[in-house]
This record gives sequence, structure tokens and C-alpha cells, in this order.
Amino acid sequence: MSAIASALRRIGALTIDGIWRLGFATRFLFAVLLNSGQSLRRIHLTIRELYFSGVLSLLIIMVSGLFVGLVLGLQGYDILQRYGSADAVGVMVALSLLRELGPVIAALLFASRAGSAITAEIGLMKTTEQLKAMDMMAVNPIARVVAPRFWGGVLSMPLLAALFSAMGVFGGWLITVVVIGVDDGAFWSQMQAAVEFRYDVVNGVIKSAVFGTVVSLIAVFEGYDCQPTAEGVSRAITRTVVTSALAILALDFVLTSFMFRG
Repeated sequence: MSAIASALRRIGALTIDGIWRLGFATRFLFAVLLNSGQSLRRIHLTIRELYFSGVLSLLIIMVSGLFVGLVLGLQGYDILQRYGSADAVGVMVALSLLRELGPVIAALLFASRAGSAITAEIGLMKTTEQLKAMDMMAVNPIARVVAPRFWGGVLSMPLLAALFSAMGVFGGWLITVVVIGVDDGAFWSQMQAAVEFRYDVVNGVIKSAVFGTVVSLIAVFEGYDCQPTAEGVSRAITRTVVTSALAILALDFVLTSFMFRG
């Protein structure tokens, strides 16, 4: 009985801690939004974070998109040629990337590369008491440190997802048209006829924007809320990557169920 009681107490403590952190994260989001005006007036801070979150992530995004497109082209051609529809491989590549793989994989890569870096940077600033020093000098750390990084991630994520999808389509064209020998005109014409701007492109952009908002919020929150020790920073980075991945996959299901109900 003592083991059961101990387990129940632990479950209760974890539940209370989770609810508390969720409430604190909600308050933190409102604080970031309220202080965003000050950071946007200092536009150079947001531009610097756009470079840090977006431009420095271009290499991994574009290379990963290229190889994902190559794999989709190979798999799609192998499957569709069994049913005599090998020329429609471009449709499969484009729809897979625009609807699902582009926003999801780009967001996972963004969380691993930029999200963990943002958490580490804010966590180290907290550990070295730079945030307290700003507060003592009447400089709002949320407006000066947190908000530019939050908006940098929110704005860069849709652009990175678009580049990922573009490189994926290029990789699919490269492997199917140039290497395998699928007709070039059929590849592009069937893709153009099947892809709808409203249901495929716009919904993909909406997904990537939601993912960017969630990942950026998790990254800045975990960095701001971490324990001011080396171990605390490392745990915060781990929580950022794991929580972001779970949130991305869960939100992808929710958004897809609303966007593609027909």
C-alpha cells in the first residue's frame, strides 16, 4: 500500500507541476505579446534574430529537403509505375511536401537547431545573471531578449518550410526526370493541375506559422524558466527539443483534421 500511495503522490505532484507550468507559460506568452511593441520598435533586434534563426538554418533545411525529395521521387515512382501512373509522381511529391512533410520536418529541424540554441542562449544569460542585471538597469529583459527571439522564430519558420518544400520538389524532379527518365512535361503539368493554392499551399503556410509560434514559445519559455545551473540549462534544452517534437506532431494531426476534412 505504501508503494501505491507513493506512486499516487508522485503522479499528483507531476500533474500539479504540469498545470502550474502551463499556467505560467500562458502568462509568459501574454507578457511577450504585451512587450512586443518595444522590441518591434527596435527592429534591428528582430532582424538579428531572423538571421540567427532563419539564415543560419538554411543549410540543414535545404540539404534535408533535397534528400527528402529524392527519396519521395524514388518511392513514388516505384509505387506508381505498378499501376501505370508513373508520370503522376510529381503530384505525389508536391502534395506530400506541401501538405505534410514540408511543414513538419522543417519544424522538427528548426526546433533541433534554432530552438535549442535559443533556449541555451537565454538559459546562459539567466545563469550568468545578465537578465537580473538588465532588470536592475530598468531594461525589460522580456522586451529586450525574449520578444525579438520569439518573433524571429515565428517569422522565419514559414520561409524555411517553403524552401524545404521547394528543394524537395527539385529533388523529386532531379531523380525522376533527369535520372529515371520520366517525361518532363508530364511531371510539371500534372503537378500544376493537381496542386490547389487554397488547400495545399495556404494550408501548408498556416501549419508552418503555427509550428513556428509554438516552437519559438517553448524555446524562449524553457530558457527563461530554467534553473540557473549548467544542469538546469541542459535539461531545458532537452525539454525544448522533446516538447517541441511532440507538440508539432500533435498539432499536425489537429490542423490536418480541420483543413482536409473533405
